[in-house]
Amino acid sequence: MRLRNIPGADEAILNSEYCIKEPENNKGNWQSVFPSTQPLHIEIGMGKGRFIMDMAAAHPDINYLGIERYSSVLLRGLQKRAQLELNNIYFMCIDAKNMADYFAPGEVDKIYLNFSDPWPKDRHAKRRLTSPDFMAVYDKILAADGM
Repeated sequence: MRLRNIPGADEAILNSEYCIKEPENNKGNWQSVFPSTQPLHIEIGMGKGRFIMDMAAAHPDINYLGIERYSSVLLRGLQKRAQLELNNIYFMCIDAKNMADYFAPGEVDKIYLNFSDPWPKDRHAKRRLTSPDFMAVYDKILAADGM
């Protein structure tokens, strides 16, 4: 699937109440973003957000953060989110390789990687969300009993 640029996507993300603009300010204190203290689950490469929004609706006792690198894709998720009455889900438009800058060690209880871009060529192996470099970052931010 070719990623299409959507004019105004960056501005819509900046103006959205459901998108965290400066995630580094919440490092070590993500529970303050949500109305109640609950386990924190994140989905990396959330795409249009169907999975994470379904999970947030089904599990109101868990806080969710959706992470997407591309603003044009995240915009679709934000549009869907605006139609839902959920208070346990937010989004971020960041590159996952910098996640250690946004989360304290052991702060995340679960990470979801669903249908990530496979980057099939060998020369692109370092871009895969399952590469050793990314796994090392996940290991830093996951709780001791995290998944």
